[in-house]
Amino acid sequence: MTSATSSPSPEARAMTSTKDPIILLSTILRLTEERIIPLTRAGVSSGSKLFGAAILSRSSLKPLTVSTNNERESPLLHGEINCIQQYFALPPASFPEQGQEEEEGYRIPTKDTIFFATHEPCSLCLSGITWAGFNEFYYLFTYEDSRDLFAIPYDIEILEDVFRVKAPGDTEESMKRRPLYNRRNKFFVGRSLIELLEEAALSAEETDKWKKEIERVKGLYNGLSETYQEGKRGGVESASVWK
Repeated sequence: MTSATSSPSPEARAMTSTKDPIILLSTILRLTEERIIPLTRAGVSSGSKLFGAAILSRSSLKPLTVSTNNERESPLLHGEINCIQQYFALPPASFPEQGQEEEEGYRIPTKDTIFFATHEPCSLCLSGITWAGFNEFYYLFTYEDSRDLFAIPYDIEILEDVFRVKAPGDTEESMKRRPLYNRRNKFFVGRSLIELLEEAALSAEETDKWKKEIERVKGLYNGLSETYQEGKRGGVESASVWK
């Protein structure tokens, strides 16, 4: 039993954030298609990358903040960081004392939220998520997707070249097998949407249906990537150094 003075681990909070993983999955996919992608479409047209993010209420799954990359303004305004900045600029919610419901335009404690990143967070965004106190996040695309599908390899390269330190006895092969970061730790639990789907323990038919839906939403980013790459080739201005 958890004592009155202790708090559950990130793992425990993540397991109890929603009774049905499919409800969370469908909410995130719909939010991506209806809210994040339109913002991202405008962003990539002006030179920003195609990474977006959202913060949802853990209890109601209502979106509280939705954002996208704004590297045209600053190289630090990745989708996740921009989302966090916008979230903390909101006034704190005053419910339930005044009967105010959770809704966009107000901020609740980060422990009561779920963070979603369209792409697996880079080292900068992992730090932002951690320091802001978000203890549960999900992502649609992996690092490998960002590198292979969108020609953006820097998430992996920075983690490998800056943070991965060779220990005595390590070989190049053992280094490559080492995870880039701890997805389950005392600060947060990070999982892909595919992992969330696997938790639902659905029938093979239902699982296949949701995998196809995930792939459909992922496919909506193909055109966004083409727009971004065309802009990069054409010399569209951006504050980002690594494009």
